[in-house]
Amino acid sequence: MSEPKTVQNDGNVDEFLDAVENPRRREDARRVLELMREVTGEPPKMWGSSIVGFGSYRYKYASGREGDWMITGFSPRKQNLTVYIMPGFSEFADLLARLGKHKTSKSCLYLNKLDDVDLDMLAELVRESVAVMRKRYGQERPEPK
Repeated sequence: MSEPKTVQNDGNVDEFLDAVENPRRREDARRVLELMREVTGEPPKMWGSSIVGFGSYRYKYASGREGDWMITGFSPRKQNLTVYIMPGFSEFADLLARLGKHKTSKSCLYLNKLDDVDLDMLAELVRESVAVMRKRYGQERPEPK
């Protein structure tokens, strides 16, 4: 079985964010970094070369394949700021309706710019999704550092 390419590593989050070319995307990424740090109580970690993740959980598929993945995170991609909502969006329709301009796929929330969304709703979406993941994987919220 092949190893996943995107794993938590010792990459420097600040250096990664400093290297984001688009100034607006870089600023938005810094704001999301602080929002997620506050909401999760977890330190940011690099996952692969382009994702900033918070917390982790161990998954195991019926096939026997298992691994670790972040509970939530984001990536300042060239086209948009991608926020990872790991349980998906089926439980969060009310928050999405109040969030503002966005697009979604299975577990990805795509934001063109933070000025397009309600940051309180974004924080609540992250907070609730993290609570779902911690409950699902039997984890307690860590004490804020």
